[in-house]
Amino acid sequence: MFRFGNSEYLYALVIIPILVILFVAYMYRRKRALKRFGDIPVISQLMPYVSRVRPVLKFVFLLLALTSVIFALADPQFGSRLEQVKRKGVELIIALDVSNSMLAEDIEPSRLERAKRAISQMVDRLNNDKIGLIVFAGDAYVQVPLTTDYSAVKMYLSSITTDIVPRQGTAIGSAVDLAGDSFDPESGLEKALIVITDGENHQGNVVEAASQARKENITIHTIGMGSRQGAPIPIRRENGQAVYQKDQQGNTVISKLDEGTLQRLASEGQGIYIRVNNARTGLNELFDEISQMTRKEIESKVYTDYEHRFQYLVGLALFFLFLDLMLLERKNTRLMKFNLFKIRG
Repeated sequence: MFRFGNSEYLYALVIIPILVILFVAYMYRRKRALKRFGDIPVISQLMPYVSRVRPVLKFVFLLLALTSVIFALADPQFGSRLEQVKRKGVELIIALDVSNSMLAEDIEPSRLERAKRAISQMVDRLNNDKIGLIVFAGDAYVQVPLTTDYSAVKMYLSSITTDIVPRQGTAIGSAVDLAGDSFDPESGLEKALIVITDGENHQGNVVEAASQARKENITIHTIGMGSRQGAPIPIRRENGQAVYQKDQQGNTVISKLDEGTLQRLASEGQGIYIRVNNARTGLNELFDEISQMTRKEIESKVYTDYEHRFQYLVGLALFFLFLDLMLLERKNTRLMKFNLFKIRG
């Protein structure tokens, strides 16, 4: 297994082609300058100790030395041992509603942004558990399959918007069904689905989907985003101006939290229902439930004991610098008798 400990130093390799271009330009200008004094073969006879090859070789040695130094700074490392690691955890899938109603601002800064922050905080508190992410509106899609790579989950989470699902609606049942298919049936781990939504305008038979999930030993927790009073749904135009969504009669649409649906879903899934507001996220209550889940062993293979190999590149850089110092740009009458490089011309 190979990796760079300080991979950001590899960006310095962009210097190499720049130096090559500058050197080629220098040699071209030098050749043009010589032509002004006459024919180059004649001039070469007048300067018998001037070499055309040695400056190029010295430049190549310098480039090789610089390249070696850059790779040494990047700290190449090799994994020397493959170790079997056993960890205990559970499987969690979060189903996040990304319908337009989640843009309502009765929870600051909006229902969707508050939900994304809560998920991010949840991920930060996980340890060894597998987590997946589903987004849904009129349809449901797997955004992140079950994984222990929490940084990847947070990266995908940050890019989620209401535009990520083309068809609007709130297909909670589809999200529950998709989650049931996304869990690993052979893992033997306890499974929990966390549905985060305002529950409004839901499609499909939610209770039936939850009942089927329970047959597969999936616990369902629901988190309600929004207020009972509701709020209008802001729609951003291309110029950044916000207008509120209206119905066919021209009335402003008010999106309200449908607690009944979410309570029935949690009850059927033998989980808990939590309502989020500006003062309460409910994460502690949710984690109390997750912590009570039985954790079983998860086996994984990881490379450990990385060994640094930069010292070899430092030695290589010193070797090329030594060659550069030993090689003169012009022929030397004393050294011509001991020409280590066998260069002519």
